[in-house]
Amino acid sequence: MPDIPLRIGLIGVEHRARMASNWHDDPRAQIVAGCDIDDEFLGRFQEKHKDTFTCNDYRDLVARDDVDAVGVFTRDNLHAEHAVAALEAGKHVFCEKPMAIHTEDCDRMLEAWRQSGTRFMVGMNMRYMDNFIALKDVIDSGQIGEVKAVWVRHFVGFGGFAYFHDYRANSKGSTGLLLQKASHDFDMIHFLTGRYTKRVTGMGSLDFFGGDKPNDLVCEDCDEKDTCTEFSTREKKSMCCFRQEVDVEDHSMVLLDLGSVRAAYVQCHYATETNRNYLLIGTKGKAELTGNEIKVTTQRVNKTKARSDSHFATATIQVGAVQGGHGGADPRICRQFLDHVLDNAPTVATPRDGRMAVAVGCAATHSIRNGNVPIDITPCPELTTSSDIP
Repeated sequence: MPDIPLRIGLIGVEHRARMASNWHDDPRAQIVAGCDIDDEFLGRFQEKHKDTFTCNDYRDLVARDDVDAVGVFTRDNLHAEHAVAALEAGKHVFCEKPMAIHTEDCDRMLEAWRQSGTRFMVGMNMRYMDNFIALKDVIDSGQIGEVKAVWVRHFVGFGGFAYFHDYRANSKGSTGLLLQKASHDFDMIHFLTGRYTKRVTGMGSLDFFGGDKPNDLVCEDCDEKDTCTEFSTREKKSMCCFRQEVDVEDHSMVLLDLGSVRAAYVQCHYATETNRNYLLIGTKGKAELTGNEIKVTTQRVNKTKARSDSHFATATIQVGAVQGGHGGADPRICRQFLDHVLDNAPTVATPRDGRMAVAVGCAATHSIRNGNVPIDITPCPELTTSSDIP
């Protein structure tokens, strides 16, 4: 353990920043500063982290000599601005996903990282979840052969509650929910297949949310709050999800070309339940993940007849319950960031991975809004920084 803990400052101290409690509890790290534009959030932050520096302007935090690393937990459309400022100030940076809401901003972040010589990590947390680690192990074991086809279905039964009551329901704040929500799944398709997407075609629409309500209408002030199926008090001021400015798709489908692998993704934010389902078909069988259960179906040897059920063997893997946020991912991510900065350890998700997930989301959204045309994915810029550990 280092003599002096890594001193971490947070830009954005609520919501996903709560995962920073894992750094607070690790003797190798110390939370020394917090920045937020909301004074109420800052007050709660200071109650937990006594004698820390707080401010409303992120530039005051990144300028401090007693801050070694910065965690960026702000709105998606501010990630690039805040991460670049911290990198240019010579800080190690952890950035919550999505890395940014435009591919060009991701590339700007990568260039700032290259020039800084510091460490940079993007929180692609599904790579750290037990169920996806187990699924990756199945694929890497060769049980289903070489993966050739992938289907991902994501029903978001809490879509209105989570995404349409705030800034993410407008494209200026999020580009679209293929960034905020599907960047997880695009990254997992890359992770599980070991390939990046080369081309996408998207289809989608705004079917349920949006409408003619005023943009300044909040749930608690609405005359229809007693009958509205989407009424929410999750935030201090939950914006009406049927307001006029809502313009991001609530139902999207994407076809992905990864070279020798083809994938399909569907996302729906007005589904009746919440469910993620992954199906991967290889040259020797298939693996399907739903929740914490993986079903692996493999071909039996010495087949002599046409395909039938008797020619396949099926096994079920039940992934146990885990401790920690996001299926055990949050404590693992925080621990790996410290390992990365302090011990030069590699990370499961690299900044390239974060960038490529954003590139796919941006391209698919552009395809949807421009006649469903196929869009080639711009390759990731080459990096030569000494801290670019695969």
